[in-house]
Order: sequence, then structure tokens, then C-alpha cells
Amino acid sequence: MGTIGRTSNNNIARTTTTSGTTGAAAPAKTATPATAKPANTVKDGFDTKASNSAVRTAAPAAVFTAPAGAKDKAYDGKIMGKGGQAFDASTPLSQIPAYEPKGGVKQPGTIIYVNGMMTDKAGQETTMQAIADKTGQKTIGIHNSTEGFFKDLGQCITDKMDKGKNPAVDTLADSLYTELKAGRDVHLMAHSQGGLITSRALNDVAKRLRIEDGLSPAQVQEKLGKVSVETFGAAAATYPDGPKYVHYVNDKDPVPGLFGLGTSGKGPLDLLKHAGKDAKIRYFSEKSIFSGAHNINDTYLNQRVPFDQARAG
Repeated sequence: MGTIGRTSNNNIARTTTTSGTTGAAAPAKTATPATAKPANTVKDGFDTKASNSAVRTAAPAAVFTAPAGAKDKAYDGKIMGKGGQAFDASTPLSQIPAYEPKGGVKQPGTIIYVNGMMTDKAGQETTMQAIADKTGQKTIGIHNSTEGFFKDLGQCITDKMDKGKNPAVDTLADSLYTELKAGRDVHLMAHSQGGLITSRALNDVAKRLRIEDGLSPAQVQEKLGKVSVETFGAAAATYPDGPKYVHYVNDKDPVPGLFGLGTSGKGPLDLLKHAGKDAKIRYFSEKSIFSGAHNINDTYLNQRVPFDQARAG
């Protein structure tokens, strides 16, 4: 992964939870009454009165169709929309049809979800609907494809070292950079390896803002402050400063315990971990690794509280 920061207790709040012309006068013209503009105007497919969020309503783009018999790898790095529709990575987020809560949308904005290892397209679809139902918000995704346990694990290792190409990292980084350059807020959720992908993409965006846009470190952090991040059982141990973070860690889950931010008890590797400046970590203990301790749908989402509430501790 990128530069490893040192964790400061002051930076992490831990919450344990069970003029006219001259000459002859021209005939007077009748003034045309000004027509009042509607309250909501539309420009370039966007409702200009809509929430300043990462995803707003626009006509859907062409749906990506994988070849017959293609494996999950065909969807790697694709942007996922409602009904399992997949879109190329270059598709503007405004054109992705989102999953909506079964009880109706209750909160503004759209969540972007990145799944973990050993999760195929259908599995991500199920979780996106679960997130929409839990949060009351629209949800889309960036797909991290699976090629089986050992290949997925190998990719996690290279993600951890910030090495190799991961299409999901590239798609997320490009999408984040585009949204931030447009001044829009972004809300991310990530599970397991999705946390590694999110950390790596955020670091890529920070570098791009410094190198391509010439921003100072303080300006980069300010720009990244428009990003809200929620991780669940994530395998990343470091995150760049700037975004607003809430990390959920199950003490019974070995993934964050061994590879992520650790459990509620302090360990010898704490100095190598950095949850992000002013991050909030919400610890809880539930189930076991054999009964779903790492499961996002049935374990982690049950512990999730509204973002602002979680940030308030």
C-alpha cells in the first residue's frame, strides 16, 4: 500500500459497542414578459437543484454485456447498477441506475460500494440491495471480481504492497478524481479486500492531486474531505488523511484483526497502522469466523449506524 503512517491516539476515536442609437425614432417594441424559470432546472442531464452528491440522475449509458460463458473476471472493474447491469469504467457515475431501498429513498446521495474477495457479481448485487435497504440511500458498485481463493489472496497481497494492476482500483480512483474535480461529495462503503482497494485508490487520487493539479498536502487533504468512507472488516491497515472515516471491526473477525486495523486490544503492530486522521473505529464482538463473523450482510450491516451518528461517537 502507500506510505505507512503512524497511528496517534489523538487521531482515532475508539467506540466499543456489544444604449440606444441616434436618428429617427423606431417604433416602440412591446416588452416580452420574463418567463419564470422552473424551480428545478436541468442541464446536461443533471437536476441543478439536486443534492451535491457523487451520483445524480441522468439517462443510462449502454450496458456492458459479457461474452457467453464468460467468468466473473469479465466484470472486473466494471461499474455495477440496478438489476446487475454492468457499465464500462469510463461511464459517468451520473448515468448509472442505482439500487433503491425497498421502502423508498429516505436519505439523499448515492453510496458507492466495493466488495471483497471471493464475491462474484451476484453476491455484490445482493449486498448492494442490502446496503440500500439498511441506509435508505441509493447504491451502486464497483466490482472486484473473483478468480478463486488463491488468486484473490494473491491480489490482496499485491494490493497491500501497492503493486500490480487492479481494475477495481483504477476505476475507483478515476471516478473519485472526476467527482472531486467537479466539487461533488462522494460516499464510499467497502468490505474486506474492498478496504484495500479503497485505501489504494484514495492514495492514488492524493498523488494525482499533488502531481497533476499541483496542490499542497493541506489542499489535498481539504479536497479529500469531500469523501466519506465506511469500511467493514477491511483488510487495509493504513488510510490517507483527508476523508471522513468510520471503520467497523468485529473482534471475532480475523481479517481486520490480522491484516487490517486490529481489534479493540492494542498490539505490537499498532504503530504501523493508521486509520486516517480523526477516524472513528467502532468495535464489536459477534459470532465466529465459522458462523459469519466476516459476513457484511448478516453481521457488519447489523452494526452500522447513520454516518453522522457514528462520526459523533
